[in-house]
Amino acid sequence: MRRLLRWIPMVACVALLLSGCNGQQGSSGAEPAASAVQMIDYNRNLQPAALDADDDYRTTYEIFVYSFCDSNGDGIGDLNGVREKLDYIADLGFDQLWLTPVHPSATYHKYDVDDYCAIDPSFGTMEDYEALLADCHARGIRVLLDLVLNHTSDTHPWFVAATDYLRSLPDDQDPVFEDCPYVWYYTFSREALDGFVPLEGTPWYYEARFWSEMPDLNLGNDVVRDEIRNIVQFWLDKGVDGFRLDAVTSYVTGSPEGNVEFLRWLSDTCKGIDPDCYLVGEAWTDRASIATLYASGIDSLFDFPFADSEGVIRQVMNGSYTASDYVQAMVSEEAAYRAANPAYVGAPFYTNHDTARSAGYYAQDDGPVTKMAYALSLLMPGNSFVYYGEELGMKGSGKDENKRAPMYWSADAAALGMCTAPAGMDELQMKFPPLEEQLEDDLSLWRWFKEVIRVRRAFPAIARGTTEPVEGVSDESVAAFVRSCEGQQDVLLVMNLRDQAATKDLSALGAAWQLAAVLNTNEEQITYENGNLSLPAYCIAVLTLDAGQ
Repeated sequence: MRRLLRWIPMVACVALLLSGCNGQQGSSGAEPAASAVQMIDYNRNLQPAALDADDDYRTTYEIFVYSFCDSNGDGIGDLNGVREKLDYIADLGFDQLWLTPVHPSATYHKYDVDDYCAIDPSFGTMEDYEALLADCHARGIRVLLDLVLNHTSDTHPWFVAATDYLRSLPDDQDPVFEDCPYVWYYTFSREALDGFVPLEGTPWYYEARFWSEMPDLNLGNDVVRDEIRNIVQFWLDKGVDGFRLDAVTSYVTGSPEGNVEFLRWLSDTCKGIDPDCYLVGEAWTDRASIATLYASGIDSLFDFPFADSEGVIRQVMNGSYTASDYVQAMVSEEAAYRAANPAYVGAPFYTNHDTARSAGYYAQDDGPVTKMAYALSLLMPGNSFVYYGEELGMKGSGKDENKRAPMYWSADAAALGMCTAPAGMDELQMKFPPLEEQLEDDLSLWRWFKEVIRVRRAFPAIARGTTEPVEGVSDESVAAFVRSCEGQQDVLLVMNLRDQAATKDLSALGAAWQLAAVLNTNEEQITYENGNLSLPAYCIAVLTLDAGQ
């Protein structure tokens, strides 16, 4: 395949944990000699399963570029800052990046695009983006471009041309397509319809569901679709591996069928240009509606029912749902999505740039609950997504700026590489230490993420398999399930999600299981002897079938 030819083989070990913009070298790819934490030694020899370049079952790191790493001292995160942190990202085990929009825009968030085929100067140049792609591909890391198609900015040349033309018309004259086709790129009306805002100085209104400065595109217009086809072609030719699609439930206002039709067209268009192109859509809605959208044939849709402060994971970890409920929710969801699209790839995540950060969900927790909650997301099947800074337990809630705080590389806000907070962000007191301190702690959140991702990548069935409950083992506190898929070794995961130790008799499973990996939130050890599995508080045991059985 084309993409296989352009990738450089991934190096076996990452030489440096940190490089560049924060000035720290950190630890090397070698693990510490010994630790009181069982997982450090027990999992030491686990190796990631080999991935083809077009494999969609990834572990993805979302970067809000503005706040991640500043390479030139202007206080704004940039593409070269991301490049300088690729060894850090790869060492954690991530093999795909989703960068929030990098296109020119007047806002810090860039979700109001001025030019779909350019790079915002505050982030760098097109050459910087191309260099980032090359550096990522050299490490076996794919890159997703955030593609915002529901709307543009009100300063986009298309909208400027349309509105200048409408302002030039007498109030009683209708626009003529041949005179200005850009009017039909958007939806204008002489009536003040719901979701429409006035075009100052005219009798016209335009649709802008999110914000007056984000006019909605008319995605049913074939000329607009031709523009989108050209945009997709441009970025795939650059070497982008796929697209994160913003606001897919809003493509056609009030029409789920219209959203499905556009997603089908977009998926077919992207795959027609590059069969390996991966698409993941933001559908902030319920399971049934997500299943409906999967009928479009799109690869993935973000798993909102499990995410955020109201999702399944939070409800399990705060005791509103049981551990068994978590298992059953996965089973039910997988069945619904598979029925709509047998080839779907799940997209679990816990937080993103629009949600409150997870460290604030559990006020009295000093680490174990936050760790286990994220493991519940990372160990779900599919292509798993992690928002930057979650591996450090960053905090941020309320206004959007708070959720997009500078990456916590150092406690010194003036340290090399640190970004300036977005304008309007409240002063935030972080709950957990910065990276420079967490590196030396085998029970830090950073270490937990590294070990969970190590386990996820070592056992392919975790990401690729279907979930089968283990009856008689799961209960209020313990979640037990087998993840299985054709051609891969079955994996049994047993998770103690509460603050009391538990012992489970697995001898009735009728198969010879062996302890293959462990994940600990404390220094107490998981043991498995004569079919009895002893689980300290907040821990996970990973078992596989004895190869000799």
